Formats: sequence, structure tokens, C-alpha cells
Amino acid sequence: MFGTDLGPATPSSRPALLRFLGGVRTVTGSKFLIESDHARVLLECGLFQGFADLRRRNWAKLPCDASDIHAVVIAHAHLDHCGYLPRLVRHGFRGPILASTHTARLAEIVLRDSAHLQMEAAQHANAHGWSKHQPAKPLYDETDVDTTVKFFDPVPVGSEIEIMDGTRLTLHHGGHILGSAWARLTLEDGRTLVTSGDLGRPDHPLLLPPEPFSGADVLLMESTYGDRHHEPERAQAEFAAVLTRTLARGGTVVIPAFAIDRTEVVLHELAALRHNGILPRSVPVHVDSPMALAALDVYREALRAHSPEIRPEILAHAETAISPDPFLPARTVQESIDINSAPGPAVIVSSAGMATGGRVLHHLHRLLPNARNAVVIVGFAAAGTRARDLVDGAHTLKMFGDYVPVRAEVADLPHFSAHADTDQIMDWLRGSPAPRTTYLVHGEEPSSEALRDRIDRELGWTAVVPKPGEAVLVR
Repeated sequence: MFGTDLGPATPSSRPALLRFLGGVRTVTGSKFLIESDHARVLLECGLFQGFADLRRRNWAKLPCDASDIHAVVIAHAHLDHCGYLPRLVRHGFRGPILASTHTARLAEIVLRDSAHLQMEAAQHANAHGWSKHQPAKPLYDETDVDTTVKFFDPVPVGSEIEIMDGTRLTLHHGGHILGSAWARLTLEDGRTLVTSGDLGRPDHPLLLPPEPFSGADVLLMESTYGDRHHEPERAQAEFAAVLTRTLARGGTVVIPAFAIDRTEVVLHELAALRHNGILPRSVPVHVDSPMALAALDVYREALRAHSPEIRPEILAHAETAISPDPFLPARTVQESIDINSAPGPAVIVSSAGMATGGRVLHHLHRLLPNARNAVVIVGFAAAGTRARDLVDGAHTLKMFGDYVPVRAEVADLPHFSAHADTDQIMDWLRGSPAPRTTYLVHGEEPSSEALRDRIDRELGWTAVVPKPGEAVLVR
């Protein structure tokens, strides 16, 4: 299909080598490299986020030349799974980027926004002198993204395709965000490797549950919530309560939300609160994120097209499912600035979800010092991010080279996450043949270790938490 024909597989072919390049003992930077005699495939190509030492890894060279990688498989369009792609292309990758159609569309939105933010941050740092790098440079720019999107090669979900002679790929619905998938890779020696991507919740308010796992020789299992349980009813009640409290004292609620899926889920919940009279029609909902608004358009198209990923009950009222009118989009910089002078209380939904960048920082900078306001964290907050600092009770938050006092109420509602929790992961695994080895990835160390121990105890499977950079044979 592409690259160099290395010849047919033979009985003497060596086992493939699996390298853990990212997404190990952290929830960001997912990258897993499969190297065989006949193909070199990168599963996921995510950006590291959080602590400075993690972010610095985005600048490090991979253990092989980017031009030697034959293909990249992307499970879904979040930055921690696709955000390194333009850097890989800048370094010479020229193979296909294999993903579902919706993932390809959403990933372009994410990558363009990422490049814009990095260029903007570098310019701001150079103008105000707050970076130790002189001059500060972006990891990649918009030109790199223009080149990258040309390599996206959409794959039909549920259909097996051949990547190279003897190496095949099948995507299955993952139920995490629109277009998300778990992937099965069949190697030329017949061995199979499955990566769960980010596994969705069976009770996702918009999407159908992930397709069931059917076994593999090797499984890469995400473990973001490997030690925690979701409580959706409690989350809904607490969400309504914090909105009611804040609006009663004349404050504004700011919700840092991932632009893709979390914004849609939050808008779905706000629409229900509007319908039930809990969120007064006099209180506007601002969506201040060009990326979120672009993604919202993709979701709306999927609703109108009756995508097989979406729950039938949502399709039945597609026009109002994610629209809590009055709903005010802020696409331009001026529209974002105008929110600051809008009278009365409001709800502001803005990215980025972990408050690592984007327009939400400007709203936090303005709203955090006032005790009338509230910040609602509606998903997983990785260590080293501002969202995690808020959840952990920080009294100040550093933004734009300065410290801002935190006097606003902070509500931590991780139950809105689109990740499966520990019970839901175990339910997905039960009933399938045992993999030879299950590797717990894409989770902070305590979560990965807790899930490893539970899999060992309840299923009797061999489960391992790998080390960053470790290489193992696929047997």
C-alpha cells in the first residue's frame, strides 16, 4: 500500500517489538511503536501536557527516524493522542495517518488550534520576556498542520484494511468521543495487538457504548480512571447546585471544557437544566472557543446524518440536544472580549479543559479573584496542569507570567469524564479470552497500578505497568 516492500512473512520472522514512547505512567503523550520485519507502525501520536519535564519530552527525538515510520494509527482526536502529528511530519514522516472519518475531521480542528496557540504563546513570551528561551519558538506551526492533514487516510470503522503485506488494521467504535475507536492490529506472523485508545463509558449521554473486546495476544489498556468510580447522578446534582449557588450570589460560572465532546456533553446538561427551569433563560451561556464551535458543527452534522455512533434517544431530538438557548457563540477575539463587559451573571464554557492554554485563561484571570464566581472542573485534571492545581486547592494560579489569587468557588466534578471508570473497564474485559500480556497505559501511576492489581486478582491475567521507553516482544 505504501513504503518499501520488505517481502512476504516467513516462519523465521522475528517477533515484533513494541516500544512505549509515551502515555506510560502519565495520561498524556500516547505513542506506541510496533516494529516488525515488514512494517513500522506508530499507534497514537499524542502531545505531552502537564509538568514542565513532561512538556520538554515533546522536543525530544524519537528512537527512530520519522521517515522510517510506515503509518500512524490515531484512536481519536484529543491532543494527547494526535497532537504530536505535525512535529512528526516536520521531521519527515510521509506515510498515511489512519483514523475514522470523524476523527480525521476533528483532528484537523484540534491541530490547527494547537498550532495557533503555540505560535501565540511564543509571540507573547517574546514580547513580554517571560520565557527562558530566546527566542521562544512553537513546537510546530500552521504550515506544518497544512502538510499533516494531507496524510490523513480515513478508515471505515469495522472494515479490515491492509497497511502493508501481512499487516492489517481494524477499527471498532470506542464510545469516548465522536469518531473514537479501539484498534486491532494483526501482524504478519498472525499475532494480534489491541489498543483500547480512550475507552468510552457505556452511559455516555450522547454516544453508544464501545463495541465489546474480543481478545488479542497483546492488549494496551488505558487506565485513566483505573482506581475510581463515576457517579453520574451525583455529578448532575452537584453541577445543578453549584450553578444555582453561583447565580444566586450574582456570580459567573466558568467551565474549562475540552473542545471536543466535553463541550457537547456540558451543553447537553445545560440544555436539560434550562428545560427544567434550573438555569434561567435570563442567564446566557457563552461558548468561547473557536475550536469547540467548529467541533460542535461536526457533532451537529453527525446528529443530522443519524450517525451510528449516537444514541437513538439523542437523534430523536437532535436540534435541541446540545443547544441550551440562549446560547451565544464567541468566534472572534472581539466577541470573546465582549463577554467581559456583559451585564449580569452568566455561564462561560471555554477550552482548554485542563486550563493549559486558550481563551479560558483570560476568563480565569478575570473571575478567580472574586468570591461570587465559580470554576467547575468537569473532567480529568492531569498532574501539573492549572485545572489540577485548582482541584488540589491552590490559593494562587500562575498565568501570563503573574500569580492570580483564587477566591472563586472551585467545584471538582470528574464524573462528567468521557473515560470508562474501573468497573466499566473490567466489564469490557470480562468474557473475552485472556491476552498473553495486558499493558496498563495512559494513566497516572496509582491508577495504572490499581487496575493492574484488579485485573490480576479478578481475571487472573498477566498485567504490567510498563516503564517509559521500555521495549518488549510481541509474542
